[in-house]
Amino acid sequence: MFRFKARVPRKVVAMGLPTAWGAMAITYKLACPLAQQDSLGARVVTSAVFFAVGTGLVVHVRQALLRELQQVRRVAGAAQSVLLRPLPSRIDGLSVGAAQLSADRGACVGGDLYEVIATEHGVRAVIGDVRGHGIAAFGTVAAILGSFREAVHDEPDLGRVLHRLDRALARHLRERARDEHPAAGREPGNPVAEEFVTVLLLEIGRDGEISALNCGHPWPYLLSGTTVEPLARADPLPPLGPFPLPPEPTPLPCGSLLPGDSLVLYTDGVEDARDARGRFFSLQAALIGVVRHHPITPPTILRSLFTALLRHTRGRQADDLALLVLRNDRTPVDCGSLGARGTARPATTHPQRTNHL
Repeated sequence: MFRFKARVPRKVVAMGLPTAWGAMAITYKLACPLAQQDSLGARVVTSAVFFAVGTGLVVHVRQALLRELQQVRRVAGAAQSVLLRPLPSRIDGLSVGAAQLSADRGACVGGDLYEVIATEHGVRAVIGDVRGHGIAAFGTVAAILGSFREAVHDEPDLGRVLHRLDRALARHLRERARDEHPAAGREPGNPVAEEFVTVLLLEIGRDGEISALNCGHPWPYLLSGTTVEPLARADPLPPLGPFPLPPEPTPLPCGSLLPGDSLVLYTDGVEDARDARGRFFSLQAALIGVVRHHPITPPTILRSLFTALLRHTRGRQADDLALLVLRNDRTPVDCGSLGARGTARPATTHPQRTNHL
C-alpha cells in the first residue's frame, strides 16, 4: 500500500507537466494581446513560446522513455541473473567459466542457455540455443533449464535426462500455443510450429571420462596442451522440438578430460559471427592462439575469445552467443605409485588418451 501511494505523485507529475505546458501555450495564444498581433516581432515571440513548449515536451517524453527503458533493463537483467545464474568458479575439481552476449541489446536477455551441476552421477553440463533471441526465447530457456536442474539429480542415465528436457519443451510449447491463440482451437498435442532447441548434454565422471548426447548443437573443442580439436565428429541427433527422440538414446563416449585439459562449449552464434566483409569467425583458429599463452584458465580463455569476437564483428553480432569453459584441475592419483606406508612416489608414466569418435 505504501508503495502504491508513493508512486501516485510521480504519475501525477509525469502527466501534469505536459498538461501545464500545453495549457500555458493555449492561454498565451488565446489571452495574450501580443499573440493576436500580426507584426514581425509578435510572430517571433509567439514562435519562440511554442518552440520552447514543444522542446520541453520532447525533452520530458525522452526522459520518461529513458527511465522506462532503464527499468525494463533492470528487470530483464534481474530475471536473467536468476535464470542464467552465475556459475561457481569451481565444481567438483573442475574450473568453470561462462559468459553470454545477447544480440538484442535492449532486452539484455538471449536465447542461449547453459548450466553445470555436480551430481552423484558425475558433473553434468548442458548448453543450448533456442530458435530466435531476446524476450521471445526467454520462456523456452526457463523451461529447458528448470527441467535440466531437476532431472540431472533424478536420472542416472543421460538419455533419460534428454527425454525429460524434450517433454518439458513440448509442454511449454503447448501452453504457449494456448496462451497466444486462445480462440484458435489448437489441439493440446500440437506444439508451436517451427520451434526448436539445439542441446548438448555432457557428463564428466570422476575419472575424467566424457559421455555426450548432442541434439543439433556444435561439438565443443578439446584443448589438450597446444592441440585444439573437436571433442567428437559424429553426426548429432535432430534438435529438440520438431522430431521425436529415439526411445533410448545412447550417450556417445568421447574419451577423457585429463588433468590440465579444457573443454570449450559454445553456441552457433560464435562461429556464425561475421566481419564487415562477410567472413565467418574461426573459433578453432582463435583457440589455437589462446593455447600458445600460459596459464590457460577459463577466465583467460573467455577474455581472449570475447575480445577476438568483438574485434571481428566490431560489436555488431547478429545472433546471441554463449561460451562455457570446463577445465580439469583435479589432482591425478596414481594408485600404483603408493608405497608401503601410503606415501606417493612420482608417477613415471602419463595416462594415454583414448577418444571414441
